[in-house]
Amino acid sequence: MELIELLDILKNHPDRSIQIALPSGGSIPAHFHVTEVGHVQKRFVDCGGTLRSTASCLLQIWVANDLEHRLDTTKLNKIIEKGLGLFDNQHIPIEIEYEQEILSQYPLQSIEFNDQGLVFQVANKHTACLAPDKCRIELNVMSACSGPGCC
Repeated sequence: MELIELLDILKNHPDRSIQIALPSGGSIPAHFHVTEVGHVQKRFVDCGGTLRSTASCLLQIWVANDLEHRLDTTKLNKIIEKGLGLFDNQHIPIEIEYEQEILSQYPLQSIEFNDQGLVFQVANKHTACLAPDKCRIELNVMSACSGPGCC
């Protein structure tokens, strides 16, 4: 989901509760805080030597011991709007950063609506070979790179 889509949903559903559903089937505790809105850019060279870049809007989630805290759609919209100057455009994917046992980043896949509010469904991120033609591997099979100029 892109930032522009998230902002539209937040504006059109004011004062609604937010739940964040994790890929594991659990959810982030309802008393979470959004502590950062970040524009994250990554420039890298893949294993085949191609220069690449990615960018995302990263919402950092933190859970404190203040069990009465609740962030609703109106408050989240205000927090994100404070950071809009960080972005050249709003067609940028959203990721949620959350720490349980390890710090993880989850792409925001979709938002579902129910009687209680909005459910943000996040997905797992995966690694992949970005130069399978040079590495001579099949994308669905885990194998070591076997070609010259490959990992």
